[in-house]
Amino acid sequence: MVFDKIKFCVLLLFSFNFALAGNEDRAGSAGATELLINPWSSSSAWGSAGISSVNGLESIFLNVAGLAYIDKTEVKFSRTNWLGGSDVGIGLNAAGLAQRVGESGVIGISFTSLNYGDIQITTTELPEGGIGTFSPSSNNFNLAFAKKFSQSISGGLNLKVVSQAIANVRAQGIAFDAGIRYVTGDQEHIKFAISLKNVGPPLSYSGDGLSIDMLNPSTSISIGMQQRVSSFELPSQLNIGASYDFNFNESQKLIVAGSFSANSFSKDQIRTGLEYRILTSQISFSLRAGIVYEEALFNSQEVTTALSGPSGGFSFNFPFGESGSEIGIDYAYRQSIFGAIHSVGATINIGE
Repeated sequence: MVFDKIKFCVLLLFSFNFALAGNEDRAGSAGATELLINPWSSSSAWGSAGISSVNGLESIFLNVAGLAYIDKTEVKFSRTNWLGGSDVGIGLNAAGLAQRVGESGVIGISFTSLNYGDIQITTTELPEGGIGTFSPSSNNFNLAFAKKFSQSISGGLNLKVVSQAIANVRAQGIAFDAGIRYVTGDQEHIKFAISLKNVGPPLSYSGDGLSIDMLNPSTSISIGMQQRVSSFELPSQLNIGASYDFNFNESQKLIVAGSFSANSFSKDQIRTGLEYRILTSQISFSLRAGIVYEEALFNSQEVTTALSGPSGGFSFNFPFGESGSEIGIDYAYRQSIFGAIHSVGATINIGE
């Protein structure tokens, strides 16, 4: 049994050991790339490697099939100082609510907002600004449903509304996610998953900011014209992952997880992570660590993705009431070429 566990972990960690391809030539040509940023503290602490083991609201981002494992009601909040080295003060906020419906279905909603801070309005006459500020923003709304089809298989779908705005120009559209999870083993300790993210039609910007007034020199009449804009595609992504639970006893568990992310508009990535859980009658504690690897990760001149490299974090969960409810506090650290990224979150699980 011990040999089988070791063998599985070796296969899990190195099963993705093949040449990374991706689509480097298309890097930078997609829009709404904030859809690839994990806004949640718990799952981002181990590099988003746990697509096969994530449960609850955080699964709306990683693998919506995990939403089906909510007992009754879950409420979640998270705050991230995105690109910590920036002086602008970019913040990523997320909130969500999930509710079990029926015996095997769960419906969830979540909202993510990326605020870029205040930026000076400039013109050709006033290149230094001084006439006010504007605040770009990116907002995503998710409506998800997941269901357990059997003891071993669960699946889900997520509809997201994507919105971006900068001054008086904005873009809106929709995208879909889908995911499935398979659980096996005598202790349900082996899990496999696959998820497809950000599949949708191209988006384009529109608004009064694209209108310009041009003077006709022969008539001295000002003519209003609308600038044509190109559409952009969404950053679709395919994830395949697996995890193994080492159940030492009733109060201690070690989860080893790995996944492969195939990106349509950037380098492919390998994610590996560990999560160690301790459960007592008064508190549960989780310690996490992970790494996101891509080609040229350790070459600062060639790395092309901000979210790659090591990560870590922890969670505390405290019971309250007599119905099995819990309050949880999460923290995550992510390394970035732009500086450290810190995420803090809170979770309320309401039991039966």
